Amino acid sequence: MSPTIAGIIEAAGILKGVIYRTPVDYSRTFSGLTGSNVYFKTENVQKTGSFKIRGAYCKISKLTPEQRDKGVITASAGNHGQGVAYAAAKAGISATVVMPSNAPIAKVEAVRDYGAVTVLAGKGYDDAYARAMELQAETGATFVHGFDDPEIIAGQGTIGLEILEQLPETDAIVVPVGGGGLIAGVALAVKSIRPDVKIIGVQSEAAPAMYLSHQSKCWQELPGQVCTLADGIAVRRPGRLNFDLICRCVDEMVTVEDEEIARAITMLLERSKMVVEGAGAVGLAAMLQKRVVMPGKNVVVVLSGGNIDINTVSILIERGLLRSGRRVYLRAIVDDRPGTLQNLLGAIAELQANIISVSHDRVDPRVPLKKAEVKLLLETRNDLHVREISNLLMAKGYEIISDKNI
Repeated sequence: MSPTIAGIIEAAGILKGVIYRTPVDYSRTFSGLTGSNVYFKTENVQKTGSFKIRGAYCKISKLTPEQRDKGVITASAGNHGQGVAYAAAKAGISATVVMPSNAPIAKVEAVRDYGAVTVLAGKGYDDAYARAMELQAETGATFVHGFDDPEIIAGQGTIGLEILEQLPETDAIVVPVGGGGLIAGVALAVKSIRPDVKIIGVQSEAAPAMYLSHQSKCWQELPGQVCTLADGIAVRRPGRLNFDLICRCVDEMVTVEDEEIARAITMLLERSKMVVEGAGAVGLAAMLQKRVVMPGKNVVVVLSGGNIDINTVSILIERGLLRSGRRVYLRAIVDDRPGTLQNLLGAIAELQANIISVSHDRVDPRVPLKKAEVKLLLETRNDLHVREISNLLMAKGYEIISDKNI
């Protein structure tokens, strides 16, 4: 059975009062940076932290009494599992969620908190899917696919309906793509009502199965495991049902690198005060990197989820500060005599850099005798400030070994 616009409209009725009607927010900051009028569809603040609850709830709401008795099972990198767990709890039925062994801790714990049984298996979504199918055969539970299912696609398509209602003058919608359920539903909904609206899909360059399929007009899967910061869209085998819809309804597909995704995450955090996971940030990354260029057009970027591990956030913030020159690791060789370290720190203070940490080593055999190595972590303003500090220290006779990340 293929998804239809009627099915998406029906799904909207099922979800009414269950999910949040997430805002479509204009961003002056990112509009200025991209040249488009950028709006965010903020599914990162949806119940369970992502759009996945939409499809999961629609699917589970249509189970027969016999299916409910046996419960449901699914495979998920995390977000779909949370949606299934939440929907199953609301329906009063049992749920088992099989997740990769390397799934973010925050997502695993959230699935458990919603009352589902979690099983960790394999190194990625596809391994988890294989294990889930084995368990499904043993238990008879209904398998709730994460993306390749008409009712799942219909649920995700309600995002497209909302966008057109909230911003009727939409010119384009930029959508993250993994298995393809989200963009298939959004594209079907939007093109059925406004065929002039451009639909653009974005994948991680490290997991481009649907991108390659769309480019070649032939369904493809990736060999071996995939690994990307955007774990929510790290899929080797895209949905076949989704592929057909994407070929019909999606105008363009592009990819972005993990480093570009990381920058988008930190910029959203700092400039828009939004917590967005890797999969949810790929659309903005594509716009910031000029993979999507639509000057003066109203472009809605779907921020599909906000379930990012706090340790990952910490690492991304630190890397972002280093990359922008707002933090720098500095290493210098100084004379090993009283007052030298104080003078070095005083020179740094002259240019208003904040010293976060200092390490003084006089016994490392790689350091010449009568010398000491000083490692500092400094809080700085930008790259220009870092160069000013380095130039001042060299002018004062200090031997700078490295002012790169060490």
